[in-house]
Amino acid sequence: MSKQNSRRKFLKNSILASAGFYIIPRHVLGRGFIAPSDKLTIASVGVGGKGADDIDHFDKSGKANIAFLCDVDDVSAADTRKKFPQAKYYKDYREMLSKESKSIDAVSVSTPDHMHAVAAMAAMQLHKHVYVQKPLTHDIYEARMLTEAAHKYKVVTQMGNQGASGDGVRKLVEWYQAGLIGDVTTVFCYTDRPIWPQGLKRPTTASNIPSTLDYNLWLGTAPEKVYFDGMLPFNWRGWWDYGTGALGDMACHIMAPPFAVLGLGYPVSAECSVASRYVENWHAEYSPDSGPISSHITLIFEGKNGKPNVELHWMDGGIQPTRPVELGSNELMGDGGNGAIFLGTKGKMMCGTYGVNPQLLPTSKTQADKTPLTIPRVPGGDEGHYAAWIEACLAGYGSEKAKNLSSNFDIAGPLTESVLMGNLAIRSTNIQKKNGNDFEYPGRNIKLLWNGPDMRITNFEDANQFVKRTYRTGWSLDEMNVIIS
Repeated sequence: MSKQNSRRKFLKNSILASAGFYIIPRHVLGRGFIAPSDKLTIASVGVGGKGADDIDHFDKSGKANIAFLCDVDDVSAADTRKKFPQAKYYKDYREMLSKESKSIDAVSVSTPDHMHAVAAMAAMQLHKHVYVQKPLTHDIYEARMLTEAAHKYKVVTQMGNQGASGDGVRKLVEWYQAGLIGDVTTVFCYTDRPIWPQGLKRPTTASNIPSTLDYNLWLGTAPEKVYFDGMLPFNWRGWWDYGTGALGDMACHIMAPPFAVLGLGYPVSAECSVASRYVENWHAEYSPDSGPISSHITLIFEGKNGKPNVELHWMDGGIQPTRPVELGSNELMGDGGNGAIFLGTKGKMMCGTYGVNPQLLPTSKTQADKTPLTIPRVPGGDEGHYAAWIEACLAGYGSEKAKNLSSNFDIAGPLTESVLMGNLAIRSTNIQKKNGNDFEYPGRNIKLLWNGPDMRITNFEDANQFVKRTYRTGWSLDEMNVIIS
């Protein structure tokens, strides 16, 4: 039997098995009990670090059954396994989905960035609802594919940028819609990340792989390269093969408020400058293997409905915009190391990470503000981000609860694509071509013109290599990625 036919047979059997699964009615259990039919059975892929935190939030909702755990590293998974001893444990998410599909309602993905898309897509293909940590994906192409797949497979989706459900973002939107700062023309988003090593050349000397780690599974879609000490459990963020740098870590939190306030879509251009540390031969540059130690990116978004274009600046590595003159000399800008500032034609406003502590400038305007609440709040705010997804999954695809999620993939997909446009611009400055004895593009910094619907840079073809990476043999986004040979 061909792999494709095997796949079709597996899907058919999984769906039939799910249809025959016995549901215990609520009235049989009596008062004070939540029937299994009122709980969401969750399988978690990546259960250490942020994955463990996600699982805890699902569990606190009271409506989640943490039934399956999956992690390529036994050490990373140890604490969560102790906390949920009844959950069945796997190392390979493909095996888990293949064997347990009939028992799983939804899948949470909190792996390194390079594995988000394939794990989420495998779950979606089996019609499982998905919660995926930020950034949604490693590549722009992957983000587009997951956004489309959510509707193709009719599943409820949410990205793990919990601040999108917070009260702060909604207050910023209400102020803007009330016309308090006029039309926004410029936004500054900034962070103190990276707090892990970047601007380094990748070590070529192999270290001993821990016995508890399945390194082949950890590599997954990434190129086959040697393991080195210090890559795990956190510093993978700085290496392009696996992570998405400071942007991937923080921009889905910090750029989400501007997207919500201004209704931004795809940018039409991107340009950047980067700080160098790695030096090779005759010129200085950041390493092609890892992100820079700091960067400044400018994205342009076309105005909608008669509004002016928006110029969005992203700054990382501790670079910050000039303090607004309306901000007191001893007042905190954003939350100190991170934040967003909106410059409008009639005024300014700002917030910290996740949209917290929104402020009109000068801040005395915030104290005097009486703008009415016009946007429904998410119960529990950013903490309710998890519970809202669970409730939406129980209500089903197409329900009002699913449509109203703060970061379903219709919202999270375009946001992630814009975030990753910043990384495309960064990586494009390091493109090199030999022209005789010289480099044709050493540290080239140009304004990249972006066709969002077609996902293409129109004025610098070499930059398009970063829209979609090539997976290692055996991995893909097609319907073969849950097959175990």
